[in-house]
Amino acid sequence: MDDTGRSRPARRLVRRALLGSALALLLTTGPAVPAHADPGAECPPAQPNCNVWDDDPGTPGNGGNNGGGNNGGDNGGGGSGVCQWNGRTIPCYSEALGWFNSNDGCYYKLREPQPEAEEGHRWYTRTCNGGDLGSVEVVQLPEAPPGFGAPPDPEELARRAFASISLVAPRARVAPRKSIGPGLVGLPVWMWAERGPNQFGPLTASASDRGLTVSIRAVVKEVVWDMGNDVKITCDGPGTAYDRDGRHAGQKSPDCGYHSGYPRADTYEVQATTHWDVTWRGGDRSGTIPGVTRTTGVVEIQINELQVVTR
Repeated sequence: MDDTGRSRPARRLVRRALLGSALALLLTTGPAVPAHADPGAECPPAQPNCNVWDDDPGTPGNGGNNGGGNNGGDNGGGGSGVCQWNGRTIPCYSEALGWFNSNDGCYYKLREPQPEAEEGHRWYTRTCNGGDLGSVEVVQLPEAPPGFGAPPDPEELARRAFASISLVAPRARVAPRKSIGPGLVGLPVWMWAERGPNQFGPLTASASDRGLTVSIRAVVKEVVWDMGNDVKITCDGPGTAYDRDGRHAGQKSPDCGYHSGYPRADTYEVQATTHWDVTWRGGDRSGTIPGVTRTTGVVEIQINELQVVTR
């Protein structure tokens, strides 16, 4: 017994009841509200525009990948890589001009049909000065010029296909949220992210060049949540949105949560990073495009001490 007239077991029962009621009350949050953040993420190769967004319910930007699938500077020619001539970047191959020879700055295209030629020779249309149509002639050569007929690079085609899809950072949400009400020390926190093919995949695309087609597939493999206190939690998917009327109301998240809760009262900044698995296949080769991530904006969560009043 204590000076309140309650036994210690009875006091523990009161505390547990208060904890359960507090959890159910504090996790009954409504729609997302803005939590502003500085979108300062770094972009991986072939994805120069990787905008990040905060928990703002408004319409986000396009989040695209630099316009979608340009052919590496090829001016309409189905090119394979880029070459330099007199300070200009030009395609190494053009449907109209043929293959570029960096030794003399001329394109060479095999004549079709072939006129009669000396033994071991073939006729080419030669366009010089990096494709300047003012300098065109037909020449007979004993062998193909340097750079002629190089096969397309499957990895380059994979990056071209990758540039045609749009991977965007999902909006991040937590319950409880600072703007709705504070949470309490030791109570579970729910985390979830906006769902969609551009936020989590899978997305597919392909690129072709001279009979070779390379296909890619992009899908999020994990989401790493930075809880703002040196704790990071990895989730397999976008998580489950908290529903005050759902069967998990007042409990731990079934798939993505900070189950033990924060150990100390404070205001924390929560942020999530999606890690993409991008694979490609084509031309009897396969590979990956590593380091593809998208980072959300910051969502703040306020945690208070639990006050238990006994009488």
